[in-house]
This record gives sequence, structure tokens and C-alpha cells, in this order.
Amino acid sequence: MPTPPLADAPAPEVIEIERALTRAAYLTGRARQHERLMASAGVSLDRAAVTVLRQIADSKPLRPGELADRLVVEASHVTRQVQQLQKAGYVTRAVDRDDRRAQRIELTPTGRYAVDRIQEVCRRGMQMSLADWSPEELQDLAALVHRLVDDFLAHVESTAAEAPVLAAPPA
Repeated sequence: MPTPPLADAPAPEVIEIERALTRAAYLTGRARQHERLMASAGVSLDRAAVTVLRQIADSKPLRPGELADRLVVEASHVTRQVQQLQKAGYVTRAVDRDDRRAQRIELTPTGRYAVDRIQEVCRRGMQMSLADWSPEELQDLAALVHRLVDDFLAHVESTAAEAPVLAAPPA
């Protein structure tokens, strides 16, 4: 059953948050910005590969399906990325100790080095961008951003089978 259209217009604060996040996503996702990041880190990876590597680095070794779920993408997308990263020496597949039929994806030393370099450059840039913020402001921002991401993921998971239906534009 489709989700009914929103009865009320979003609050002005929600509109401003959406605008700011869209702007931040645009600025951080631009190809030129990614190229600068890779040059500074001394790594040559596309954006999708970086996302996969960072997700693996932030968790224990994952099964491909778990990785796809965490990235909210199709398993075939993860399979292609993992194959390319494995061929390039950034990840390896290890037998799952709990289920010997399954495999888990883990970083190689080369993959760990690449992620460490990328994170170092990103964190340095973030630190410079937020240099004028107080420790309390940074702590509040970190907590709110984590809450936002958690709530967003919960919403995505709860509505995964439903496509939102928007009201038709006025004629």
C-alpha cells in the first residue's frame, strides 16, 4: 500500500536542514573534490570504492550481503566493487568462521593503508573547516549528526518496500 502524501507542509527548519544537507552532499560529492582528496591521500580510487573500503574499515569483516545492507545498495553493486578491490589488492575474502560456506570481506594491509590515508586527509580538512567551533559545539554537532543518520536509516528501512507518493502538481 503506497504511503499517502504528506498532509502538512514540512516545518521551515526541516526545509533548511534538507537544503544544507543537499548542499553539503553536493560539495563533498563533486568529482573535482574527490580527485583532490585522492591526490592528497596519494590513493587512486573511485568514489564507490572509497565508500566500500571505509564501510569495511569501520566494522568487523562483513559478508557481501551485510555490506550491501549497510550501504543501502543492491548486492550486485557490492559484488562488483569487491571484485575490483580484491583484484587491486585492497580487500580479501576470508572464510566465515561461523559458516564455512560463507565468506567475509576484510581489508588487506594495502586497503588499511589507503583508508587510513583517506581518513587522515578528510579529518584534517574537517578540522580546518571547524577550527572556529568550540569543543561543546563540536560535541553537539557530532551527536546530532549521528542521530540524524540513525533516524534516516531507520526511516529508509521502515519504508523500503514503499515508494512515497507525492501529490500531483497543480494544473
